Amino acid sequence: MRRLITPLAALLLLAAGCAPARTGTLGPAPAGSSATTGATATGTAPGTPTSGTSPDTRTRSPAAGPTGPTTAGTPGPDGTITVELWFARDGRLVPTRRTRPATLTTSRLALTELAAGPSGAETAAGMATLVPPGTQVSRIAGGVATLVPPTGFDTGGAATARLRRAQVVWTLTQFPSVRRVAFTTDDTAPTGRDDYADLLPPIVVTAPAVGDRVTSPVTVTGTAEVFEATVSVRVLDAAGREIGTAFTLAACGSGCRGAYRVNVGYRRATAGPGRVEVYEVSAHDGSRVNVVAIPVVMAAAG
Repeated sequence: MRRLITPLAALLLLAAGCAPARTGTLGPAPAGSSATTGATATGTAPGTPTSGTSPDTRTRSPAAGPTGPTTAGTPGPDGTITVELWFARDGRLVPTRRTRPATLTTSRLALTELAAGPSGAETAAGMATLVPPGTQVSRIAGGVATLVPPTGFDTGGAATARLRRAQVVWTLTQFPSVRRVAFTTDDTAPTGRDDYADLLPPIVVTAPAVGDRVTSPVTVTGTAEVFEATVSVRVLDAAGREIGTAFTLAACGSGCRGAYRVNVGYRRATAGPGRVEVYEVSAHDGSRVNVVAIPVVMAAAG
């Protein structure tokens, strides 16, 4: 399998403009900042997917060009606003989102939802929050959000406190006005996403989110730092049967993180629960590793 994938991966990584080692993208940059995301690769699995299809036998569409920063917290026409939350799972950061009535105080909304913690479905998927209630922004100026955290905010040991801070930073820096976060009024070294990049798992899935209702094809997005930049996806029904597969190349791979986007078609006669799994194929034995499982509700698709 490796002999088949390697030439294709090398060619497509060059086409997608893969950055040198230790560079890449941490995900969509806050709108209004100078950062941009890396090139985004896309792919689909045409026809009827078959169980056990390996990545080297699937088809892939050409890489898309670079994408610009996204604007977070923009009210929709229905009067709601969607914010991204970064919870913790197995000592790493993991994203989800909430849609709520629109408000001008989006940072307060995001931190309130972050402290409220995961839903039942998200908890079942292993998500948790370390951020306590009362964590709020006191001001935003010059791209820096300053917090007045509640008493005991940094308790629980150095690793726990750092993961808690990372949750806050990654959640707040989705907004155009915030690029870094100061955790006290006299903090002279505010931190940004790059300061906590090591807390990202090898594969981050930004869509779909846990509990989303999806249709075929499912659009799967995120960032990854995986072998030969190859990100594999499969769709499973409630019984665990594989009903759709695809793979794509992240904009950067081994030694750097790149964005990815792939459409995965599936077939099922009735609507119901299922899951989307995003994973890396092990270079050692071809097994699925670094699996991210997203429980979803799927529409029927012929």
